[in-house]
Amino acid sequence: MLAHFALSIIDAKTIAAAARSEAEKNGWTVVIAIVDDGGHLVYLERMDGTQKASCVVAQEKARTAIMFKRPTVAMEKVIADGRVAMLSLLGVTFVEGGLPIIHEGHFVGAIGVSGVQSSQDGLIAKAGIDALAAA
Repeated sequence: MLAHFALSIIDAKTIAAAARSEAEKNGWTVVIAIVDDGGHLVYLERMDGTQKASCVVAQEKARTAIMFKRPTVAMEKVIADGRVAMLSLLGVTFVEGGLPIIHEGHFVGAIGVSGVQSSQDGLIAKAGIDALAAA
């Protein structure tokens, strides 16, 4: 799917569909945001009934994941381990639910999910990543 290490709208929709399916399977309503390698929004889906604030949170989780090239849970763990100075970084969301999208060793984008418990957001995001890897 991924051509020339660029995330396409088809890729974004594939990821989002799998993430949405995981959320629906569990009876969860969430927002799913997919960003490109520069952190720019490619696709956003807000499931019916999801709080509106999750539209922003999902995008920020995705941006954090791509800009720092790591899952947002890693950033959350840094704070939990006591490195509170990291809180001074601008544009960082220290909550699980954002995962980078890596293709053949290249960071091509990220997914961010918000709407339920952060660990559940992370499971939904992983389902999206796994679907793209299988495609």
